[in-house]
Amino acid sequence: MRRVSLIRRWGLPLCGLLALLLVVMIALNEWMLWKTRPFIQSPSRCTSIPLAIVFGTSRYLRNGRDNPHYHGRLDLAAQLYNEGRIQHLLLSGDNRSLYYNEPVNMQKDLMALGVPPEVMTLDYAGLSTFDTLVRAREVFGVQRALLVSQSWHLPRALFIADVLGLHVEGCSAYGPTLHWTHFQWWREVLARLATLGDLFIWQRAPRFLGPHVDLPDEVISPAD
Repeated sequence: MRRVSLIRRWGLPLCGLLALLLVVMIALNEWMLWKTRPFIQSPSRCTSIPLAIVFGTSRYLRNGRDNPHYHGRLDLAAQLYNEGRIQHLLLSGDNRSLYYNEPVNMQKDLMALGVPPEVMTLDYAGLSTFDTLVRAREVFGVQRALLVSQSWHLPRALFIADVLGLHVEGCSAYGPTLHWTHFQWWREVLARLATLGDLFIWQRAPRFLGPHVDLPDEVISPAD
């Protein structure tokens, strides 16, 4: 009887609290998706904007296979450039060691896809989506850009950019569709919630800023 009493006293309120947290989490996630959905387009419908920001990720998965998200982003970036819909690419990613350099890998692979090196600028300190976008504004002077990534990642990137005052749209690269049964789906939901904290609660700052880097004037102008 005592155990039953303890369960009633603590178990039911705890279950209620967990249920409330789950509802709040789902509501905030859906709000972010709703707010950014109008700004995500398929490749054929993406707006022509002089500058594209390409978000870095690992070239390979943990099992050693090619990462389809990596190749999807690069294939789309090369397509947009070769079609004359973008003029310059800001390649932002992690450069944590001599043996792991996302921006350099992206540059090499984009060159193989026909993109000349002089139209690519590398950001070696894009350690996260948040860092990439803050640095785009503060270090590279970006005011307007096309964000190149997968549809599951773009809502978070677009939301951050909007709060930062950037004029952006998202162009959705191909990649595996995430389902709620996938770990990556839940990871992204939690990342979206953490983003709200970064922006509105603990006022997160990027890990590295550094001196200003000039981009061509014609690719950093604001929206008309």
